[in-house]
Amino acid sequence: MKRFTFLSRIYFSLFLLVVIFFIGISGFMYIEDYSLNEAFYMTVITVSSVGFGVVRELSAAGRIFTSFLIIISFGTFAYAISVITTYVVSGEFRNYYKDYRVNKAVENIEDHIIVCGYGRNGRQATKSLKLHNESFIVIEKNPKITERMRNEKVCLFVEGDATLDEILEKSKINKAKALITALPNDADNLFVVLSARQKNPKLNIISRASHNASYNKLKVAGANNIIMPDKVGGEHMASLVTNPDVMEFLDMISVAGDHDINLEEIAYNELPKDKSFKTIRELSAAYHTGCMIVGFKTTEGKFVINPSADTELVPNSKLFVLGKVEQIKELNKIFNI
Repeated sequence: MKRFTFLSRIYFSLFLLVVIFFIGISGFMYIEDYSLNEAFYMTVITVSSVGFGVVRELSAAGRIFTSFLIIISFGTFAYAISVITTYVVSGEFRNYYKDYRVNKAVENIEDHIIVCGYGRNGRQATKSLKLHNESFIVIEKNPKITERMRNEKVCLFVEGDATLDEILEKSKINKAKALITALPNDADNLFVVLSARQKNPKLNIISRASHNASYNKLKVAGANNIIMPDKVGGEHMASLVTNPDVMEFLDMISVAGDHDINLEEIAYNELPKDKSFKTIRELSAAYHTGCMIVGFKTTEGKFVINPSADTELVPNSKLFVLGKVEQIKELNKIFNI
């Protein structure tokens, strides 16, 4: 809002200058019969008060007109210079340029992920998305947070309320592949889910929830997955007591490539064409990366743990592969993941 006020003041002051120049040029041409070039020169030296000599002697009417032009233009010219100088010196121009570059990048983005809210959960989500080299946009309405994001060039962002349709549209929700809403208020998350599902029926929506009562409402609204951070955190802490070694082993497994053991998913459309409709046994025989196939997702969405080697790879199915960092990297290179 502050930036919009600055720009409106600049536009207004420039408009006043244009009006004064138009009045000055028209007046000198009409009263003194000056040419356009002469009238423009006289207007410039009059408005700016530089004190150069006139083109030729003014008539009585010309002197009166010039006097009034000086009176009305002096304050306007000083105001315009002051506003423009303040805009440049205060850093608003620099911020406008930064926002312009961000907005241009947002306009051209597609197949991206929208993250609503840059709090603790939102920041953690963007950190993981960066590790996966995913393109994403953050929607944040807190001006202090967006100012820090702007100065630190953290990521692409849209400043505004994620519950507003125009902000979601500005984030190119129609071209997005997924949305993560991590707002602190469940009602806001519900509103975002409803709006997002309406604007993009194919969108994969993950929502944060703080209360059990919100879970079913978010599901009905259109969220594919609902995460309750407090519940997940509590269950994790309890599991560290009841099954400490199991949890420690699971903590060693990463999907981001920064741990010793990594888990990767391979969609059917990522497989080489000559391996379509092949079995897991045939796929394993073709690529010796050392990775283990630990899971399979059927076309109906069911998960199979430790699938049979005779399981056939069909459209809309997925494989889940476990391996060391270097093994997963080799696998990603083969399938261009």
